Amino acid sequence: MPAGGQETVVVGVDGSPPSTSALTWAARYADAIGASLRAVLAWHYPTAAGLPPIGHAPEPVTSQVEQSRYEILDKAIESACRDLPAMQVDREVVYGHPAQALIDESRGADLLVVGSKGRGGFTGMLLGSISAHCVAHALCPVTVVKHT
Repeated sequence: MPAGGQETVVVGVDGSPPSTSALTWAARYADAIGASLRAVLAWHYPTAAGLPPIGHAPEPVTSQVEQSRYEILDKAIESACRDLPAMQVDREVVYGHPAQALIDESRGADLLVVGSKGRGGFTGMLLGSISAHCVAHALCPVTVVKHT
């Protein structure tokens, strides 16, 4: 537990229904145990190799993209927390691959919550690649919320 005595729950959000389900679950959990809640949305330039380019985007592009990402984050928070009007959610938009950004965020968290977008022939049984990567590499416990 952090020095201040309050646990921290970090949740990955991308605006998709599975991530909104994860945010809803994380908000209810944080509210129930009196933890702080931080919603994180990561973005990067898509590349053919799937890795973000080294460095950062030019400032005008970064500002424009971050503004649109904060709008996505705010909409998800509004939707997920409508039954918890007093819930305070710290929100953060970061540049980088979502899996790595969430693993980095797990360093200061007591719990990492992610949604699952499992794909393939056994969709109901598979984790998505981001959630699987977080489960394998996060530095705190991970809860994977399946969207129903």
